[in-house]
Amino acid sequence: DFEASFIRLIDRVTNGSRIEINQTGTSLYYQPGLLYGGSLEHECSPSRSIGYYLEGLLCLAPFMKHPLKIVLRGVTNDQVDPSVDVLKATALPLLKKFGIDGESLEIKINRRGMPPKGGGEIVFSCPVRKVLQPIQFTDPGKIKRIRGTAYSVRVSPQMANRMVESARSILNKFLPDIYIYTDHMKGASSGKSPGFGMCLTAETINGTILSAELASNPQGQGAAVLPEELGQNCAKLLLEEVYRGGCVDSTNQSLALLLMTLGQRDVSKVLLGPLSPYTIEFLRHLRSFFQIMFKIETKTPEDEHMGGEKVLMTCVGIGFSNLSKTIR
Repeated sequence: DFEASFIRLIDRVTNGSRIEINQTGTSLYYQPGLLYGGSLEHECSPSRSIGYYLEGLLCLAPFMKHPLKIVLRGVTNDQVDPSVDVLKATALPLLKKFGIDGESLEIKINRRGMPPKGGGEIVFSCPVRKVLQPIQFTDPGKIKRIRGTAYSVRVSPQMANRMVESARSILNKFLPDIYIYTDHMKGASSGKSPGFGMCLTAETINGTILSAELASNPQGQGAAVLPEELGQNCAKLLLEEVYRGGCVDSTNQSLALLLMTLGQRDVSKVLLGPLSPYTIEFLRHLRSFFQIMFKIETKTPEDEHMGGEKVLMTCVGIGFSNLSKTIR
């Protein structure tokens, strides 16, 4: 049901796509149309979070004919997909590195929605670009500050404060500059189900942003989670992400590699932490779609004097140019 919803979303943002699904729902025929964009609205299936749909849109949005402005409704934070907060904190700065920037690049959270019923709403807008800049992003730099959001909906606002205190109890040992914002949504903007969670980001002197997040179990599923435990575990996850390191966190590895592939016919380099299974599969797709191979060099912790093993990914872009962008 969430996959059908994703196909409907792709149909909305394109013009002239042909989609045929057989009766048993096991095979899909898809003939892509032009990426059209414009102002749209979409109801996402509550079985997956909005992040699932947003990840697809982040790859396509810069190449539309008209700047995309889309309202997505559904679950904003869950335990499966990257939440809207994480994508806002990490994916948008990554797009800016490739020259996709401007006032109209933003993700705005109007209402939060927790699983199982959802009820959240976000607005995602993105400008269009004709070509992407190649990047050389090989030095992550040292961590200078940690920012975060502890959110609670339809539970006591004290939950957020308890998460913040327990996360700080771990992170304060490493860094003084920590600010975790508490976000308690009330009334109509709090969606239809209770829940709480936390999203943390570590920012380095060179503009690398690494993130970690956790959300409470959905209402009626699994054991109740203590906010103190959740805050501590989220802080530990952030430290794990910092240990993995690299210039792009594990959520956005595939987005960075796709934008490098679509860049100008020039060399792009990026230093990543250990590749996630999703990224490895994604590299195979890039090879079959674009016939492009990445040069992968491993860097051991001794070379870098920090964290886990890193990989330096190098490729020459295919020189993709946005054909549907209107010429003024």
